[in-house]
Amino acid sequence: MILTFLGKGGSGRSAIAIAAAYQLANDGKRVLLATQDPTTELLLETPLTSEPTSVSSQLWAVSLQATVLLEKSWEEVKKLEKQYLRSPLLENVYGQELAVLPGMEQALALNSLREYYESGDYDVIIFDGSGDLTTLRMFAIPEHLSWYVRRFRDLFLNSDLGKTVSSFIQPISSAILNVTWTAEDLTDNPNAKEGTQMLERGKIALSEGKVAGYLVTADDPYALKTAKFLWGSAQQSGLTIAGVLLNQETTVRDLLQSEFSPLPVTPLPSIQPGEWETLGNALPDLVGSVANAPSSVEIDRTARTVKIFLPGFSKKQIKLTQPQNQQEITIDAGDQRRNIQLPPPLKGQAVKGAKFLEDGHLLVSF
Repeated sequence: MILTFLGKGGSGRSAIAIAAAYQLANDGKRVLLATQDPTTELLLETPLTSEPTSVSSQLWAVSLQATVLLEKSWEEVKKLEKQYLRSPLLENVYGQELAVLPGMEQALALNSLREYYESGDYDVIIFDGSGDLTTLRMFAIPEHLSWYVRRFRDLFLNSDLGKTVSSFIQPISSAILNVTWTAEDLTDNPNAKEGTQMLERGKIALSEGKVAGYLVTADDPYALKTAKFLWGSAQQSGLTIAGVLLNQETTVRDLLQSEFSPLPVTPLPSIQPGEWETLGNALPDLVGSVANAPSSVEIDRTARTVKIFLPGFSKKQIKLTQPQNQQEITIDAGDQRRNIQLPPPLKGQAVKGAKFLEDGHLLVSF
């Protein structure tokens, strides 16, 4: 399982991530703390590198450095190119030269998490990232990218643009995702199928609750508003939210119980750095609670309805559309867009109506 913590900067996300890692390791689980925060090693009092470092029994930590990850991926690209081309084109282009383009950092981090997840070396991976919309968009990459592949594959292959830029697709996709895609072979190349299967595995991991998050907030109107916004936005990314962690509990607990219902709210004590056991003992069952988390999408084939959970948004903030092919529906909310594929017998059927319910669900009828 992969766990992450979402909330406003300064709300205590990193401290909670560290305490959770120690607590789960003490429970006998093999835990990897993967961080993008350079201050984590100061809190751990352990220097971190791009390779997992042992922190304590059953606990390892790794720093996800985008430049190192890009360099590693680029060298793999050059090895593959050397296997298939008599005169490699990229042998004189070195990973140390490559700059990290916007969006690459999260794609590289996600790919690294995927590799650690699929290695089977860890029972739980805790991702300590930015904890905001950027993190949510990172976890949504498999769903969004697979949509682009489905919709634009044939159009792209037959276009002049596709024929022109085909030579650039392989190194770029390989550098980010470690797969060798080419424009001409997107449908038939085994490497392309491997990439498609990888995206599907990512979507399944999200839908089955193998990747989950917790909201972190405090007695601060900005922190509360941010947590509420991220809760709704997480549904658009397909990320399961299993609970709310109230850092340094004050009088707002009752308010949170109503504002974030049906999520459980857990108050946490104020600690000093290093008091990880105290904080960890106050945490809920982070892994077990995921099974009871509300689902972001519920499909009732008999009633011919799709129910989408969109907490934190008003009716005016939600937009529902359906493409002409009627294979899916599209939901816009919170600067996020989600395409939901329809199963039989709803596939190919037009939307007949939609109603926004008081409990934060959008009920779509076919």
